[in-house]
Amino acid sequence: MNLEMQRFKADFFKALAHPLRIRILELLSEGDKNVNEMKNLIGSEGSAVSQQLAVLRNKNIVMGRKEGNQVIYSLRDPMIVELLGVARQIFNNHLVDTISMLDKINDEQNF
Repeated sequence: MNLEMQRFKADFFKALAHPLRIRILELLSEGDKNVNEMKNLIGSEGSAVSQQLAVLRNKNIVMGRKEGNQVIYSLRDPMIVELLGVARQIFNNHLVDTISMLDKINDEQNF
C-alpha cells in the first residue's frame, strides 16, 4: 500500500510539473471556465491550453462537462485550492530565507 501511495503522489506531482498547468489550476480555483476563457486570461494559444488540460484530465485533476458546443472545466477536488495555497506559502518561506541570507551577506560585506 505504501508503494502504491508513493507512486500516486509521484504521478500526481508530475502532472502538476508544468507552469501552464499550474496557471490553469489557479484559474479553475476561481471558478469553472472553458478553454477560450482560459486562453484569453493566460494569453496563450488555445492548443497549448487544450494539451495541458488533457494531461490534467488524464490524471483526474480536472473534469469537463459539455454545455452546448463548449466544454466547461472544473477542479475535480477542491483541495487543489489548498494545495496551491500551501505551495505559495512554501515559496514565500523560501523567499524570506533567501532575503535573510542576502541581508546577512550584505551586513558582513559592510564591515
